[in-house]
Amino acid sequence: MFFLKRTKPLLLGIDISTAAIKLLELSKTGARYRVESYAVAPLPQDAVVDKTIANVETIGNIIKTVVNQSGTKLKHVAVAVASSSVITKVISMPASLTSEELEAQIELEADQYIPYALDEVSLDFEVLGRSEKNSEMEDVLLVASRRENVEDRVAALELAGLKVEIVDVESYALENAFSLVLDQLPEANSGMTVAIADIGATMTTLNVLHRNRIIYTREQGFGGKQLTEEIQRRYGLSYEEAGLAKKHGGLPDNYTSEVLEPFKQAMAQQIGRSLQFFLSSSAHKGVENLVLAGGCASISGIERFVEQNLGIPTIVANPFINMSVSSRVKPQSLSNDAPAMMTACGLALRSFD
Repeated sequence: MFFLKRTKPLLLGIDISTAAIKLLELSKTGARYRVESYAVAPLPQDAVVDKTIANVETIGNIIKTVVNQSGTKLKHVAVAVASSSVITKVISMPASLTSEELEAQIELEADQYIPYALDEVSLDFEVLGRSEKNSEMEDVLLVASRRENVEDRVAALELAGLKVEIVDVESYALENAFSLVLDQLPEANSGMTVAIADIGATMTTLNVLHRNRIIYTREQGFGGKQLTEEIQRRYGLSYEEAGLAKKHGGLPDNYTSEVLEPFKQAMAQQIGRSLQFFLSSSAHKGVENLVLAGGCASISGIERFVEQNLGIPTIVANPFINMSVSSRVKPQSLSNDAPAMMTACGLALRSFD
C-alpha cells in the first residue's frame, strides 16, 4: 500500500494538513477533468503537530464530516505523508531482474540506505528507467517512512469508513498537480525551472521543479498560524474567532497596515531565503517563475506583492482553472480554496495513472 501502486477504483484525494482536512473527487472525460465533489474542514489546534497525527480518533471523525459535506460516494482513497518524514534514494539495480527478484533484492539491500530498523518502516520502490551511466542497470527510486506515519493515516481514514489504496508523498502529489498550472505561467515550456512556494498553517515548503520534476525541497517553520495568532493577540479574540476574521473580514481599519502588511513582508522574505538556499546549493542560475500555493496564497494581491519584492514572475496556483464543476460544488468556494488544494488535487489525479 505504501507508496506508488496502481489501483482500479476511482480515488478520493484526501490531504491531511496541520490546519485542515481537504477532500477532492475528480472525474475525467477525454482529456478534460471535472470536479465532482470537494470539501474542507478545519482541524483543532494540536490534532496534527509537525505533520504527525497526534489524535487519530479526532482526525477520523473530521474526515467523516468532510466526506458527508462533500456528498461523495467514493470509498477508496489516496493520501500522502509529509515529505520531511520520508527518506528517498535512487539506487541502481541490474535491468535483467524480474519484478519479484527486484523486490527481493531491494528488501535485502534496503538497510544500507535507511537509518531505521526495517521492521519500523514502510518501504516501497518505483522503477525510473535505464541508468544513464550504465545501460545494463536501471534506476530505482526507494522510498521509506516510519511505519507510524503511514499507519496513523490509514487508521484515521478507516475510522471514517474509507479504504486507503495509495500512500503517496506530499511533494510527489504536488508535482503531479503541477501539470494543471503549467499553462498559466508566462512563456511556459517543459524545460523551465519553476519554484512552488506552499505556505500552509505552520510550514512553508519550497519545491523547485526542472523539466516538471522536483529537484529540490526545503521546509521552513513559517505559516498562516502566525498571522492568526497576531490577530488574536492584537484584537483580543479567541484563536477560532481570529481564524474566521482572517478569512471573512470585519477587522479594524488598522489591520491591513499594522498586521497584514508586515506578515506579507515576512512571507516574501521567507520565500526569498528559501530560493537563496536553492541557488547556493545548485548549478541552476535561477527560477523563471514562482507559483504560490497553500492557504496563505489566498491573501488578496499577494502574487503582485511577492513579484515586486523578489523580481520573479509570480502566479497563484489554481489547478481547477480548466476543469468543469458538478452542480453540487460551489464554484466561488472552490476558487477561494484552490491554492490550498494542490496536494489533494495531485492525490485525486492518481485515479487516472
